[in-house]
Formats: sequence, structure tokens, C-alpha cells
Amino acid sequence: GFRAMAAAAAGGAEPGVGGPHTHNPLARKLHKILETRLDSDKDMLEALKALSVFFTENSLRTRRNLRGDIERRSLSINEEFVRVFKEVKEDLESVHEDVQAMSACCQDMTSRLKFAKEQTQDLITKTTKLQSENQRLEIRSEVVDAFLSKFQLNADELNILRGPREGPITEDFFKALGKVKLIHNDVKVLLRTNQQTAGLEIMEQMALLQETSYEKLYRWAQAECRTLTQESCDISPAQTRAMEALQDRPILYNYTLDEFGTARRSAVVRGFIDALTRGGPGGTPRPIEMHSHDPLRYVGDMLAWLHQAAASEKEHLEALLKLVTLHGVEENIQQIVGHVTEGVCRPLKVRIEQVIVAEPGAVLLYKLSNLLKFYHHTISGIVGNCAATLLTTIEEMHVLSKKMFFNSLGLHASKLMDKVELPPPDLGPTSALTHTLSLLREVLSSHDSSVVPMDARQADFVQVLSCIMDPLLQLCTVSASNLDTADMATFMVNSLHLMKTTLALFEFTDKRLEMLQFQIEAHLDTLINEQASFVLTRAGLSYIYNSVQQHKPEQGPLSILANMDGGSLKAAMVQFDRYLSSPDSLLMPQLNFILSGTLKEKIFKRSTELVCGAYSDIHTAVMSPTNDYKEPTAILQRSPQQVQTLLS
Repeated sequence: GFRAMAAAAAGGAEPGVGGPHTHNPLARKLHKILETRLDSDKDMLEALKALSVFFTENSLRTRRNLRGDIERRSLSINEEFVRVFKEVKEDLESVHEDVQAMSACCQDMTSRLKFAKEQTQDLITKTTKLQSENQRLEIRSEVVDAFLSKFQLNADELNILRGPREGPITEDFFKALGKVKLIHNDVKVLLRTNQQTAGLEIMEQMALLQETSYEKLYRWAQAECRTLTQESCDISPAQTRAMEALQDRPILYNYTLDEFGTARRSAVVRGFIDALTRGGPGGTPRPIEMHSHDPLRYVGDMLAWLHQAAASEKEHLEALLKLVTLHGVEENIQQIVGHVTEGVCRPLKVRIEQVIVAEPGAVLLYKLSNLLKFYHHTISGIVGNCAATLLTTIEEMHVLSKKMFFNSLGLHASKLMDKVELPPPDLGPTSALTHTLSLLREVLSSHDSSVVPMDARQADFVQVLSCIMDPLLQLCTVSASNLDTADMATFMVNSLHLMKTTLALFEFTDKRLEMLQFQIEAHLDTLINEQASFVLTRAGLSYIYNSVQQHKPEQGPLSILANMDGGSLKAAMVQFDRYLSSPDSLLMPQLNFILSGTLKEKIFKRSTELVCGAYSDIHTAVMSPTNDYKEPTAILQRSPQQVQTLLS
């Protein structure tokens, strides 16, 4: 509608002169309205938005009354604004009155405070001064409290340390004593300051308190040690702490240890005697002396009990002194264990001596010697050299049993030589030899190689072998002295072979075995030669072989000697052929008595080799042209190789 009106207005103006387009006011307004950009004019948009609230009907009447409506609406809004602001003004006036009243009140208070301040200035000064003094006194009080806490004991601690001598010792006592010791050390700092008088007084006070405390502790520890006379010994933590504390007083420390050692010595001796005569609680285990008829068990049970006791006593002492840091505490333990175990040495020695002197026999003596050596080694391995007297006693008994053992062997050997037994008809070992070798085997078998050092073990074996083997060899030689060569060799081979097989089971016998082998070889050579001579004689070659061996070139040809002509040799070869057909038929009777099949086989084999060698020498001599035999191959039809094959 606006664009139509604008067009109409423009059309009506065209006939005019002088450019009505630019002078017509209506046209200008219309153009201005058309050119307006509503979307960018916020004020216009707000106005139109407000207008739309009450301008609901677009009619001629409402358009004419629009200005009046707007003015009336504006008036209404202004009246409302005035009414609201009137209330605000009334409220502000009320606040203003209140502020005025508060200002007057504050002014009054300020005046009063100023007056009061002028009156209390002196009191504030005094209060500030007193506060400063109070603060200084509080600091001094804290310093005094800290000093007393560091350099003095409280009432409870003093009561604990100064309590009755017979009273119990608790953990609190050790704490209090530790504090006294600490104060005594720390007070030295005061002596390097201006507080020397206080330092000396505190040091003297603590020294007196320490002496009183140590005296009380020593009396208590001494009394406790005196109660440890039972076989079982329980070391309480308080006793351990007491020994730790007493190490600062070496004399009291050593007295307490002596008291402990005396009590334990009494307990160990009583326990040992009870174990010997009464046995364990309720009779189990049985009394050791009930086995006195069995020397090995009797001595073994006594030593086992002492071994356990020595180890237990060392453990008790280690528990008692585990907190002690003194240098030489290990020596203290050794000394006390030695003192404790010393009491049982006398009853032990008497009983073992009784067993040894009763001469239970060489084997038992040797077993006792090894048992004593074993326990000496075992006890020293656990307690070191602590139980010196006990170890010395065991060593003395070991030496005595060993001496008696070798005396017993020597006596046995001398008895052998007193009554020399003749060889039996079968030329086997004599009963004396068999019995003695059985004794030797039992002795060497009983040696416990696991506990004795190798060099000592070897020395034992060498000594035992010397005691038995040398007399045995002499016995065999004397026994065989009246026999002929073959019988003597057979008897000696059998005896020496039995000795060798006995010794071969044991260590450290190599040299003896070597010597026996040499002697066996020597007697075997005798038997081999005897067997070869026996065969040559029975086979008819003995005379011929001897003639060949003794023949010299200046005697002329061999064939001209007596009984060495071809016919004689042929006759001898017939007899030799019979031997070749059955070599086993020509055995010396003595070879059937050889106990070792291996040695018998060896004699037969090597004697056969000698026979072959003799035949070879005869064959060489007969075949030699210098000996002037006619048709030598007809005389000796077999070569040495053929003879060897037949005999092998």
C-alpha cells in the first residue's frame, strides 16, 4: 500500500516544472521510509514490539487515536514510576536517619574510649611488662624441666634402684640403670661449661647410685645362679640383661660367672652320677652301669651323656652372655665350660680304667680306643677347647686303651713263638695262623675311618700290621724249617696267600701286600722248578737235558757220551711221547695241596714252559752237525713248536 501511494504521489507530481521529484515532501518521506532497514534498527524494532502489545486493531479510529493512546500510556507509566520512587525516597530518608543516629553513637563511643585509654595506659604498660616476664619465666621453667629430665631420675626410677636388696629385678630396673649410666656420661658436658659445680654434684650422685645399683644387681644375679643346680637350666631374659649390665664392673661380672660355673658343675656331676646309678626319670633310660658287662656300650653311653652335657653347658653360657660385648667373651665361655665339665673327669676316668685294665681282649680294646678317639674328635668339634680337662681325660684313656691293645697283640705274638705248630699234612695254614689272621681281620674291620684323620689312621694300620704280620711270617718260616724244598714252598705259598687275601680287604696295606707278593713269587719259582724237574725226570729227559747243559766242545761230539747215542735218545723220546699225550698225569703231589687255583694254574703253566724250553735245547743240540747224530730228524721227530702246541 505504501509503494502504491508512493507511486501515485510520484505520478501526480510529474506534470510540474523544475523537478517535483526532489521538492515534494511526501515523496521524500516515502522514500526515506522505503529505504529504512528495519532489521538493523534496534530502537525501531523495540518501539514496534511495544506498540504491538496494545495496538491490536488496525482501523481508522484506532489510527486516529494512536497518538493519544501512546501519550496516555506514557503518562500511566510515569505515574507508576513516581509512585515507586516515592516509596524508595521514604525508605532512604529512614535509612539516613538511622545512619545519623549511628554516627552520633560512634562519636560518643570514640570519646569514651579515648577517655578510657588515657586512664588505662599505665595499666597496659604494666600488663605488657608482666607478660614479657611471664614468658621469660616459662622458658626458664622449660629449660629447668629439660635439665632435670636429662640429668636427674624421677621418683619412681629412684625407688626402683634404691629398693630392697632382695627385691626382684625387672625391665624397669635396667632402664633406670641405663639412664644413670647415660647421665653419668652426659654430665661431662657440664664440666666444660660454667656449670662445673652442678656437673660435679650430679656426677658424684650418679656414681653413688650406680654403685648401689650394681651391688643390688650382683646380689640378685648371684642368688639366681645359685638356683641353677637342676639338670635342665633355663636362662631368663633378666639374667641375660644382668650379665650385659655387669660387664661394666669386671670384678662383679667374673664373680657372677664363677658362681654360675660352680652351680652348673654341681648339677652336671650330680646328673652324671644319677645317669650312671639311677637312670632317667621313671627309670628310662636305664642306669648306664647296668650295661657294665658290655664294655663298649658302657663306655659309649658314658661318653654320649658327657658329649650332650658339654654341648648343653656351652649353649647355656652362650644364652647367658649373648648380650655381652666385652672382648674375650669366648675365652670366658671356654673357661667356664672347662670348669663345669672338670667335675665329671674323675668318675669317668676311674670307670674307663676299670674296663681297660680288665683286659677285655685285643679287638674290644681297639674298639674302645677308636670310640674314645671318636668322642674326643666330636666333643672338641662342638665345644672347641672349652672342656680342656675333659678332653685331656678322654685322650689319656684313648692312649691307655691303645697301649693295652698293642700289649695284647704283643702278648699274642709272643705266645705264637712260644709253641711253634708244625704244618698240617695237607700243607695248609696252621690253626695259629688262621686264628691270628681272624683276629687281625676283626681289628682292622672295627676301625672307624670316618672320624680319625687319614695320617693317624695310616699310622695305626702300620703299627697293627707290624705287631701281627712280622711274628706271623717268622712263625711260618720256623714251622716250615724241617720240610723238604717242595713241601716248604707249598706250605709258605698257602700261608702267604692267606695273609695276602686277608690284608687285601683293607686300606693302607699296599706295602705289606707288595712284600707278601715278592715272597709268594720266590716260593712259586721254587715250585715251578720242582715241577719242571719232576716232569723231566718222569718223562726220561732229565739225564739228556743235564748232559746237553753240561756238554763242552772239547769233550767231542755229544753222541759219543754215555747214554747219549741215537738209540738211547729214541728210547727216551718214546717215554716223552707218553707224557705229551697226557701232560696232566705228571703233577707233583704237593701241587694238589695248593689252596689257590690261580696259583696252581700259574705253576703248571710256567713249569710247562720250562719243559718246552728244555726240549728246545735238546732239539738244537741233536740237530747240530757238530754233535754227529745220524738222521737227527728220525731221533727227534717233533719240532719244539709242535711240542709247545701239544702242551699249551
